[in-house]
Amino acid sequence: MTDTTTGTATGTRAEKAEGMDRVLILVDIQNDFCEGGALGVDGGHEVARRAAAFVREHGREYDAIVVSQDHHRGDGDNGGHFSESPDFVDTWPPHCVVGTEGEELAGPIAELAGEGTAGAAGAPADGGSLPPILRVLKGHGEPAYSALEGTIGTVDGTPLAHVLAGARSVDIAGLALDYCVAATARDARALGADVRVLRELTAPVHPEGVDDLVAGLTGRGIAVVAAGEPVGIVGRTTQEED
Repeated sequence: MTDTTTGTATGTRAEKAEGMDRVLILVDIQNDFCEGGALGVDGGHEVARRAAAFVREHGREYDAIVVSQDHHRGDGDNGGHFSESPDFVDTWPPHCVVGTEGEELAGPIAELAGEGTAGAAGAPADGGSLPPILRVLKGHGEPAYSALEGTIGTVDGTPLAHVLAGARSVDIAGLALDYCVAATARDARALGADVRVLRELTAPVHPEGVDDLVAGLTGRGIAVVAAGEPVGIVGRTTQEED
């Protein structure tokens, strides 16, 4: 697997990022969560394509972009997260194991995150046209859904939750809507940020439950909006727009 620190803010730079104002989090857009992967979600490849295009168009509107990855160990069940008889609610088949192709970011996101385009660790991608991209790892030996459970650059790096403590506004996209995206949104909201889920830049594991999920998120003050909405739009959901 490509060095996970490439294009990542680590150490002192991560500490300096504390108090950033506006952040975009791309949650777990990895090969194993796209079609053909160990836990492929219908629409996963399209989410990768759309999310990368969104960043190319709107990335400069953010102070930082977070790219999270499941980073599970291959020598155990990761705290009961893996199972030979998974229920696909609390237990899952092995996925995103360190060093496997499945753990790697989907192609458009890998390029965006700096595997081929970014310079030194912590440097902006695209020759400075985008803000710093923070690579976050989570779930190393344990279940982890929210990106805010992860750490920056390495498994013992700075906790993302610490870095985001001062963020005013957090937008979230990625896979899957009803698990890691929703968990990330709830945790970001708990930090006090205005949180928006960019609906068409996500895809669910269980489409039949999306309406109830959206209702639950909006009930917590989390907006579910179309990508590209002005940042001031925090209370209108995609359902209301229809």
